[in-house]
Amino acid sequence: MKIKDREIKLIFAAVILLFGAFLVFPVFRLLGKSFLGDSGVTAAFYREVFGSKGFLTALGNSFLVASLAALCTTAIAFLLAYTIHYTNVPKKLKKFLRAAAVLPMLLPTITYGFAILYSFGKEGLLTKIFGKQLFQIYGMNGLLLGYVIYTLPVSFMLLYNAMSYIDRKYMVVSRVMGDNALSTFWITIIRPLLGTLAASFVQSFFLSFTDFGIPAAVGGEFEVLAGVLYDRMLGSVPNFHNGAVVAVVMLIPSVVSIALLHYLEKYNVRYNKISNIEIRKNRGRDIVCAGLGSFICLGVLMIFLVIFVVPFVKQWPYELGFTLENVKNVFGDSELLNVYLNSLYTAFFTAVFGTLTAYGSALVTARSKVSRALKNVIEGIALVTNTIPGMVLGLAFLFAFSGTGLQSTFAILVLCNVIHFFSTPYLMMKESLAKMNASWETTAMLMGDNWLKTIVRIVTPNALSTIIEVFSYYFINAMVTISAVIFLAGARTMVITTKIKQLQYYNKYNEIFVLSILLLATNLVCKLIFQHLARRERKTDKAGVRIARRAAAAGLALVLVFSGVSLVSGGRNSDLVVIYSNADDEAITAMKNTLDENGYQGKYILQSFGTSELGGKLLAEGENMEADMITMSTFYIDSAQEQHPMFSDLDFGKQTLSDVSAWCQPITAQEGAILINTRVLQEAGLPMPNSLKDLADPVYRDMISVTDLSSSSTAWLMVQALVDAYGEDGAEEVLTKIYENAGPHIEDSGSGPLKKVRAGEVAVGFGLRHQAVADKEEGLPVDYVDPQEGNFSLTESVAVLDRETPRKKLAMEMAQCIIEKGRTKLQKTYPLAVYEGEVEDAANQSAYPKVFPEPLIVDLLEQHQKLSERCK
Repeated sequence: MKIKDREIKLIFAAVILLFGAFLVFPVFRLLGKSFLGDSGVTAAFYREVFGSKGFLTALGNSFLVASLAALCTTAIAFLLAYTIHYTNVPKKLKKFLRAAAVLPMLLPTITYGFAILYSFGKEGLLTKIFGKQLFQIYGMNGLLLGYVIYTLPVSFMLLYNAMSYIDRKYMVVSRVMGDNALSTFWITIIRPLLGTLAASFVQSFFLSFTDFGIPAAVGGEFEVLAGVLYDRMLGSVPNFHNGAVVAVVMLIPSVVSIALLHYLEKYNVRYNKISNIEIRKNRGRDIVCAGLGSFICLGVLMIFLVIFVVPFVKQWPYELGFTLENVKNVFGDSELLNVYLNSLYTAFFTAVFGTLTAYGSALVTARSKVSRALKNVIEGIALVTNTIPGMVLGLAFLFAFSGTGLQSTFAILVLCNVIHFFSTPYLMMKESLAKMNASWETTAMLMGDNWLKTIVRIVTPNALSTIIEVFSYYFINAMVTISAVIFLAGARTMVITTKIKQLQYYNKYNEIFVLSILLLATNLVCKLIFQHLARRERKTDKAGVRIARRAAAAGLALVLVFSGVSLVSGGRNSDLVVIYSNADDEAITAMKNTLDENGYQGKYILQSFGTSELGGKLLAEGENMEADMITMSTFYIDSAQEQHPMFSDLDFGKQTLSDVSAWCQPITAQEGAILINTRVLQEAGLPMPNSLKDLADPVYRDMISVTDLSSSSTAWLMVQALVDAYGEDGAEEVLTKIYENAGPHIEDSGSGPLKKVRAGEVAVGFGLRHQAVADKEEGLPVDYVDPQEGNFSLTESVAVLDRETPRKKLAMEMAQCIIEKGRTKLQKTYPLAVYEGEVEDAANQSAYPKVFPEPLIVDLLEQHQKLSERCK
């Protein structure tokens, strides 16, 4: 075997090992989860999912909106690329169009939905500018707008780059041959781009088909498959087998697209020489293209304008005075700054490892003489990673690596990102290496250099600009991704995008937008730096050789550093107690203050999650979860203990007013109430509701917001009240009418209705009583009504993981401290008494406190979920 062949095959083996371990294995674990039950192989999970109400509708909705978005995006991207390449509009305008087209890729998709809401909502910025709401933002309209913005950068870059390689002299030939303008347009532009246009459509389709950040904000009652997957995995009662089925269904179009993209390759026209000719003058064409392109790009920028406005006003949309307090609060919050540093850390090492992987793979396919079969394996990997949904990959990683040393580490985030974004960087590197002189390696070997020296001294300097571009691509995408890492980040490895998702639960939109600005600024600066470095290295010279050698040495050093960091990242700050909590911001603050005042400051990490997300982690990870202590809805804790005996009996306790399990103690009890935006209610001329049954009145159509019980336990408070007051049949009748009135305002998050009430999108909602109390005290036009059917409550408790670690004793002490010394602080926000001897604050006491006659267990929740589904 030749030395070169041996080295190439070693690289090939390393690439195959990487993708075998972190692509093939996780996907097969995912497939197994969809087929394997307690009794062995079964199709029951598929029958259950396909037979469930709304699944096929959601599947059809996903195909419809993703197809429309892909069609619109491809058309818009073609217009912009055509304007830049084939018109005589001013160069400055061309630069503006190019910059605006790629700008959205510098922000996470979850921000798009919030930007649309705060731009086009009833109290949105653009609504105020134009004096009226331009269109209904929930459902198809909002999703289509969000998806087009989201997928435009990818589609534009594909078409822009493809147009760069079209030989324009054929336009002259076509005109000389007597073809009319339309025929010339088709033959010389459209025909050579057919493959790329189809690829653009497929790429845009899959990005839209698998995104869940935009539907979470503006999806409304237009349910899509990504939302179904999220609900199955992280709903109020997670079902991992059904979630795996939905993930597998999302993979099916990927398989089809792989074959389609391979087939479309034959439509790509390649020219031996690219001729640049002067663009024919056509004033009408230039005016139309410039006008349409500018209108589209200005529209995109206007939507994101709200991100730079909302954080700098006191309280949008009620107090519009300028302030920097929101920005100061974010930069003064060490937790948020640590999350930002985590994002930089993850993105940097993703770029390092991703670039090495893409470069090594491209060397095998473009600079070696290994068999076509081996090259096709890597080509197949690129096709698969190009179409596999990020959510599916993240879910596969969750199933494959829970309980291993990779769980909740930076290493798993980096590996997931490297696999997820592999396709485009690999193709960029392959194209660059394929254009180089094929005889360099042979000549160098004849002169006595080995293959590795040739790669370092000759090939790498010539590919340096592309290497920098690949590094940039990986870095920026790792900064903004959420779908692939939402299931994988832990307390020590939380990144900005996953933190934004959690801030949504607490309606902290000022923090969300400030973090989005920080993310955008970081990506802009990094992109400009990378572009500058890439331009400097376009030419090969001795200085380039020296730079390449240094870069190679630095890359090797970084790999060694990262290898060490990866081994210890799971144990970084391993002496700190990790606390997971679904508590509201007020409870988090009270618990932190209690711990800090009693000597525990600097001894813990407290990470907040949404109820459904934390519930999903509890039931998926069991005793393998990262946390040492949790605060969570009591029924979740009991259910997790039943499935995975994972909590230790507490060696302390106070006498509770109701029976509790030995492994948990209640910290709060939270009640439900009707939420009111008094200003919107008055402007709409609506009556003040006194009961939940009042919300069934058609007069409230499209003016109320409630939570979906399938995705949030907050809705259980309302369902309990209805069932207790009217029985199941009566509750079903009332709830059906309430859902009809809510329409697009049925939310997945427990805080969603309050978000809509605060923003003035609706006049009435149902949510947590204490949140409305706090808003009213802050002077917002928010009030609350205790429903006559009763204020039912859910308790949240503290529990300690039963693991023999040095942190267990400290975690037990902290749990006792919260119970014994933190209840006074907690009762200021959550007035309900849960321990004997406690006295409720009469000023905050609800009018109709009630307790459901049956025990609040998961079986009862599932029973009420079925009732809720029948009402939709």
